[in-house]
Amino acid sequence: MRPREKLSPRQAAELERVRLACPDITEACNLARAFSDLVRNRRGHLLTEWIRQAERCGQPSIRSFSSFLRQDLDAVTAGLTLDSSGAVEGHVCRVKLLKRSMYGRASFELLRARILTPR
Repeated sequence: MRPREKLSPRQAAELERVRLACPDITEACNLARAFSDLVRNRRGHLLTEWIRQAERCGQPSIRSFSSFLRQDLDAVTAGLTLDSSGAVEGHVCRVKLLKRSMYGRASFELLRARILTPR
């Protein structure tokens, strides 16, 4: 799944030989590279078109993957277009850790004070 420009000449020749021998692999490889490009370059706006192409593919596993993506299309598109929510997830994890560590031991006021206290 490396970009073509990062393949060695031997790898590129071998890939081309396999692609010529099996058209199904060519189709699957093209779709996989297109999806990889969507993810690497965060092009969520092109996802619905990729899903349409994948649904017409002859490979059952790719069709299954595309239908899985379609089930939660809004979330997948957001993940491919919006900035990361890593900082928010880190705070949520911290709050959950504090809640678990204080369960049954202290009052809500103390929990609130610990959550609002900067690290």
